[in-house]
This record gives sequence, structure tokens and C-alpha cells, in this order.
Amino acid sequence: MGLWQRFKLIFASKANKALDKAEDPRETLDYSYEKQLELLQKVRRGVADVSTSRKRIELQIQNLAQQTDKLTEQAKAALAGGREDLAREALTRKSGLQQQIADLQVQLAQLQDQEEKLVVASQQLQAKVDAFRTKKETIKATYSAAEAQTKINEAFAGISSELGDVGLAVQRAEDKTAQMQARAGAIDELVASGALEDVSSTGKDNLTIELERMASQSQVDDELARMRLELGSGGNPAAIEGDKA
Repeated sequence: MGLWQRFKLIFASKANKALDKAEDPRETLDYSYEKQLELLQKVRRGVADVSTSRKRIELQIQNLAQQTDKLTEQAKAALAGGREDLAREALTRKSGLQQQIADLQVQLAQLQDQEEKLVVASQQLQAKVDAFRTKKETIKATYSAAEAQTKINEAFAGISSELGDVGLAVQRAEDKTAQMQARAGAIDELVASGALEDVSSTGKDNLTIELERMASQSQVDDELARMRLELGSGGNPAAIEGDKA
């Protein structure tokens, strides 16, 4: 296969795929049904035309038959009046009209046969069109249902994909929440153990707090010593001062 033929094959394949994607079988079925109705209408018009022609010929035959009857009466009257020549002429015209009637009857028989065939064909075509219409509507309903089911399936597939992404996001959020809770718990433990100072309330560092604790302890010791001295001297402040001196 040559390069150009391969290009043609590829192009035809892609064109068929594009057409198949763009084609709606429901529209195709409706279009086909409309065309069948048009054909059926043409057949019906044909039947009507043939029927009209048949009736016209029947009227002509009736008219010619009336003329032949009149010529027969005229021939009798002429012969009775001794005018054999006129009677002969009337019968001659009658013979010509009878020949016309015979020819028209042949045409009439042909038209009747044609009309009967067209009527049968029209009835058969009508039955086929009716059957196609029923099948068309069934196919359209089935296609519409399948199309709806396909859209639902696609929607479910999309939802499943979205739920998968949401699940991952929820899992990540839960993991981060657990990490934050673990960090918060660790900080609380450090603060409680004193390893991590909580200076939010006093604003003092460890050294200042330790110095203040030592100063407070010294004051307590001095206060206790003074009380002992007071108790030992009978509570005389002068004696206590003298002892200190």
C-alpha cells in the first residue's frame, strides 16, 4: 500500500469516526420516515391520477353510448320515412362511435388493472411505513434510554473519581490534624514538666525567677532567726538588739 493510499485510509477512518460521533440515529430514523412518507404520498397521487383518468374514460364511454343509441333511433326513423340513405349514414356514424367505445374500453381495462395494482402497492407501502414508524419509535426510545443510562454511568464514574480525590484530601486532612494534635500534646507535656517555660503570664525568664526565689528564701530565714531570738530573750526587742551588737 502506497503512502497516498495510507493517507486516504487514515482520513476515511477518522472521517467515519467523526461522522459516527456526530450522527444521531434518532434524527436519521426520522429523516428516513419522512422520505418514506413522501414516497407514499407520490404513490397515492399516482393512484388518484389513474382513478381520475379511469373515470374520465368511463364518462366518455357513457357519452358515446348515448350517441350510438340516438343514432340507432335516427336510423330507424329515417328508414321508416323512406330515407334509407340517411339511415345508412346514421348507422355508419354509429359504427365509428362503437369503434371508439371499443378502444376506450381497452384503455379503461388497462387503467382499471393499473389502478388496482397501484392501490395494492399503496396499501403494502402504507403497511411498511406504519411498521417502520413503530420500529423507529421503539429504537428511538431504546436509544434514549441507553443514552440516559450512559450519562448516569458517566456521572457515577465522575462522582467515584471525585470521591476518590475527596477521600485522599480527607485522609491528608486527618493526618495533618493528628500531627497538630500530637505536637500540641507534646508542647503541653514540655510546659508541665518545666522543660519548656510558659512565660505567657509573668514575662520572666528562669534566671529572674530563681533569683527571686533565693531572695524570698533568705527573707524567710532572717524572719525565722529573728523570731527565735525574740522567743529566747523573752520577747524583749532591746535584748535582741544587744545580742546582735
